[in-house]
Amino acid sequence: MIRIRCLLLILSLLSPFAAVAQSNFDVFEASISEIQNALDQGEINSVQLVEQYLDRIQAYDKQGPKLNSIVRVNPQALAQAQALDGERVRTGSRGPLHGVPIVVKDNYNTDHMPTTGGSVALANFIPSENAAQVDKLLRAGAIILAKTNLHEYAYGITSIGSLVGQTRNPYDPRRVPGGSSGGTGAAVAASFAAAGFGSDTCGSIRIPSAFNNLIGLRPSKGLSSIYGILPLSHTQDVAGPLARSAQDLAIILDIVSGYDSRDEATQIMRTAAVPAFMDRLYSANLGDLRIGKLQQYFEGSDSAVGAAIEDALDWYEQQGVEIVNIEIPDLEDLIRRSGLIGHEFKPDIDQYLDTFSMDDSLNLNFIVSQGLYHEAVDGVLSRSNASELDEQAYSRALAVRSQLRAAIEAVMSEQGLNAIAYPTIKRTQVFTGDSQPGSNCSLSANSGLPALSMPVGFTSNGLPVGLELLGGFLQDAELLAIAQTYESAMSSRRAPSTTPALVSGLAPASQSFELVFSRGSLRVEARFEYSTVTNLFEFQVSKGQAGERAQGQEITAVTLVVDSNGDGELNEPIVLNLLPPDADAATGSHYMSSEFRLAVEEKRLYLKVFGVSLPSAGAVQLLE
Repeated sequence: MIRIRCLLLILSLLSPFAAVAQSNFDVFEASISEIQNALDQGEINSVQLVEQYLDRIQAYDKQGPKLNSIVRVNPQALAQAQALDGERVRTGSRGPLHGVPIVVKDNYNTDHMPTTGGSVALANFIPSENAAQVDKLLRAGAIILAKTNLHEYAYGITSIGSLVGQTRNPYDPRRVPGGSSGGTGAAVAASFAAAGFGSDTCGSIRIPSAFNNLIGLRPSKGLSSIYGILPLSHTQDVAGPLARSAQDLAIILDIVSGYDSRDEATQIMRTAAVPAFMDRLYSANLGDLRIGKLQQYFEGSDSAVGAAIEDALDWYEQQGVEIVNIEIPDLEDLIRRSGLIGHEFKPDIDQYLDTFSMDDSLNLNFIVSQGLYHEAVDGVLSRSNASELDEQAYSRALAVRSQLRAAIEAVMSEQGLNAIAYPTIKRTQVFTGDSQPGSNCSLSANSGLPALSMPVGFTSNGLPVGLELLGGFLQDAELLAIAQTYESAMSSRRAPSTTPALVSGLAPASQSFELVFSRGSLRVEARFEYSTVTNLFEFQVSKGQAGERAQGQEITAVTLVVDSNGDGELNEPIVLNLLPPDADAATGSHYMSSEFRLAVEEKRLYLKVFGVSLPSAGAVQLLE
């Protein structure tokens, strides 16, 4: 990354449009409209935008929280930015994405850099042409800044693969970011680009959106092209953006939606009205809406997830939306019999490689027989490779998909529903290495109907929660308008603490402080250091000096306690034990909760020492 950064910096210095002075505009959490306004006003140029995003990638992707979301930075990014800056001067802006950096999942074809699917098997595979949506982005003036990591071949929801490994969640880097578009989700949440692109076969846009406090739409099948995207199941596959706001999502969806002769599913867009996401973004009249609460998809939810969803639905109800409980008959059976990944993956990936690769020997059988994949996808790849297409079973599954869609549409019609609501995923983010349960992805994926995941808050330990809204076919813009009302009123976006704004192009430095506790013959010496970037609180604690060991043994425990209300009343529970009775010294680290981190920053954290000559409630001293 450092070598690429230096090369790009040299290129920028050669540009007549590169600014001499440092811009005061900061890309951290910046929206597309804010970026475009800054570009129009001359507050920043696209070269500087690229440099700022690269600085953030440098600081946080392989360092600090080590999100590991980026597979490759586009070596042409600064050259593209320079050209677009020049074009802006000469002929003006192409539109809202002119000169704006975007990241794309590394299963989107790019003809100037490899498209890997997260696999070592495709580490150097450069397809013969761009994905359709990539071409639309480039024509709109967007800069493809980098390719993002994914669950290998998009065949899972924790985002791990053989090429770059495990992507981590910026809200808790010990946990998964969702998948398969987890690299995009983490990168967009961390402000590595203005927005990003993913694909969704069963939840792969929506789950990373839910897990990273983003908004993402699985569009109606055929609304936009999947041509040139490495397939998992061409019938179920869709593709599109993940963003930090409804407006950003609308801007991009208007650009990438529409007919493509190379994708048969988009035939519907030859006669259907274009959704006009931006024009309809603020059109929702909540008092006229009915939303169905799908009871089956709440069962087994984590309490924190369920509580956040219920609070969001309560808000809608308070605004005049009628919330009605619904069930879809035979839903579990219809879902079970309508999945197509097992039928389509092998022939789809072989056809894709035959179309875009110059290597005739590259196919799924070669990849599996040579072990060119991560062990996390061993089972699904091996089973797919060993399978042969059963035409009758495949036809039955296709027929059940129609039955599922008809069942959903019947309930929506009978109940007069504008949308159906349920948790995007009903279990919180697991720790890396664990399997992720709780997905509700199949209702949309197996029916072809659109579904949008929107952020609706956080659990008590700071993990984002997403609410999913499913709508009628080609009612995508209506879903986004419904979500926008909540976003506008509730300010549901919160940046992750591990990827804060840079300071002079660098991550904020760790903070450290020392403390000496002394009460009569008792003495404790401590040194503390904390970092918002790693979210770790580290400590070194000892009982007095080496020669005072006998006195120090009178100390029975050294702990930390938070003054929760800031009122000096320290009868709160212990939050961390630093030193047990039989130890003279200790070192360690503690992963901070949001409450703990805030207590440190606001100086509400106290050392509480227990000893034979101290009060039974302990003696306290402020950490400062």
